[in-house]
Amino acid sequence: MNFSFDVIWHNLPYMLAAARWTLLISLGGMAISLVWGVFVCAARISSGAVLSRLAALYISFFRGVPLLVQLLLFYYMLPYVGLDLPAIAAAILAVGLCSAAYSAEILRGALQTIPRGQTEAADALGIPTFSLWRRILIPQAIRIGLPSLVNELILLVKVSSLASVVGIGELTRISQNITGETYRPLEIYVAAAVIYFLINLVISLLGRLAEKRLQVA
Repeated sequence: MNFSFDVIWHNLPYMLAAARWTLLISLGGMAISLVWGVFVCAARISSGAVLSRLAALYISFFRGVPLLVQLLLFYYMLPYVGLDLPAIAAAILAVGLCSAAYSAEILRGALQTIPRGQTEAADALGIPTFSLWRRILIPQAIRIGLPSLVNELILLVKVSSLASVVGIGELTRISQNITGETYRPLEIYVAAAVIYFLINLVISLLGRLAEKRLQVA
């Protein structure tokens, strides 16, 4: 059986359409990850023992349980607590909350490199804690941790394929469906691999550009 590019060209529009769901899950999950990760990070390094331990427990749980299990838990558990979310929303939420555990640790590591004198100076000037985090600490932590955060987004693009277990027609799921119809797995999975590669290549290039601009700033 010869490799057929015609099979790829014929099915490429369907695969590109499915890739939009892959991007939605990845970018939506990363947005939740960054926002919630800031709060988890703040709790983790807070002086309150209970709050810090709860944040540590959160991080340990979401880093220790496979994302596939988390996706299934969210999808089947949310209706029991009165949240009847669409599958795509449940997947984005699960991916975001899981990724927030990693983002929190990335930000925590970045914050530890910031000179403590900045916080002491802010306290001496009477800058409120919220403003200290929003205007001084978080921007610096994101700039320092940007390479790791970009890597986390790339990882989310790859693990978004797990969302197929809850019936979402993302790139991997559609590729499997097309393979079942065409019986041409090599062509379809090569095309899927190239699409994933191009998505992550663009993310990587944008991340490097953002790093350079932040370094200049």
